[in-house]
Amino acid sequence: MPGLIPKLFWELAADTWGAEEKAAINRVVESGHYTIGAEVAAFEKAFAQYHGRKFAVMVNSGSSANLVATAALTHVKDRPLTPGDEVIVPAISWATTYHPLQQYGLKLRFVDVEADTLNMDTSQLEAALTPQTRAIVGVSILGNPAALDVMRAFADEHRLWFIEDNCESLDAELPEESGGKKTGTFGDLSTFSFFFSHHISTGEGGMVLTDDPELNGLARAIRAHGWVRDVPEGADLFETGDDIFAEAYRFVIPGYNLRPQEFNAAVGLEQLKKLPAMTEARRKNLKHFQDAFGKDERFIIQRENGKSSSFCFTMIVGPASGLDRDAVFGPLKDAGIGFRMITGGCFPRHDAVKYFDYSSVGDLANANMAHDRGFFVGNHPFDLSAQIDKLHDVLKKL
Repeated sequence: MPGLIPKLFWELAADTWGAEEKAAINRVVESGHYTIGAEVAAFEKAFAQYHGRKFAVMVNSGSSANLVATAALTHVKDRPLTPGDEVIVPAISWATTYHPLQQYGLKLRFVDVEADTLNMDTSQLEAALTPQTRAIVGVSILGNPAALDVMRAFADEHRLWFIEDNCESLDAELPEESGGKKTGTFGDLSTFSFFFSHHISTGEGGMVLTDDPELNGLARAIRAHGWVRDVPEGADLFETGDDIFAEAYRFVIPGYNLRPQEFNAAVGLEQLKKLPAMTEARRKNLKHFQDAFGKDERFIIQRENGKSSSFCFTMIVGPASGLDRDAVFGPLKDAGIGFRMITGGCFPRHDAVKYFDYSSVGDLANANMAHDRGFFVGNHPFDLSAQIDKLHDVLKKL
């Protein structure tokens, strides 16, 4: 039909829902309760247990999870973030890693990434530190674990808050020599996304994990209008009143409506059951990709740090390769292979940065190289041998 986008041989993302997810949606429909309730509570409990964390707060997107995490740290009793405080961030991530920080008046300190892992270069943390530094945001890019143990130790040493943006790297694991822990277990607050293209999909959805009762209570209040009815006992955020009528609509901090629906959580419960098998399939594809391109010196591919959960396959056209990135894109289009920018590229290159108070450590050479010469193709939780082989055949002809 005219106007329809033709299906590619290799799409950037794929549907992972089956009969179980459809049955879960029907279960919610039959219940007649669609807004946040028992399904959300069950998914929060299961997701927290999967990561060995005490508390999970589901929201309507990973971007909202980052907003909740930032907002919560502006309301803590001890060391709250205030306008003008500095936050160390990697130069490459998705835009909504950064936007909540700007919206709360914080100054960003951009640090370059490593060319091979695409994660923050932790050797530059000391150079990024100033007397105004109050927090670090650690991002594991596209399934590849960042040096989260190093960031956590640095944050502890300097009494900094540590936000872990794990929206792209659910189920990844650090190297054994770094403890082998899952990503998402290092932050004072750790965030996740369940968008269509991510490791599990609830359509739209996100999660905040924490072990701190105060942060859990704040996150729950911020998620739902800033009112008290979702704040658990023991959070110690406010004095409980005796007037039940008034307490039901009592607002204690500025909040939003970032609540998920029961549909999202019901699907999330089914997707979480499938996650180990889906991650294993992604890792098998990653091994095939590494075998195909690991020795091709024209391209820089991600060096795996620990056990990647492999969101996708990144490629940077090496400056010494003699190739121009546009010369790669044409054959990929002709072969029906989808491709796109590496996350959001080097964020200081975007127009939105004019609204930010920020500075950079050095010239961000690697982030700029990835921005100008990098791209990625998709990984999916099923066998992609034919797709990877075709990619190899296309690129070896260049």
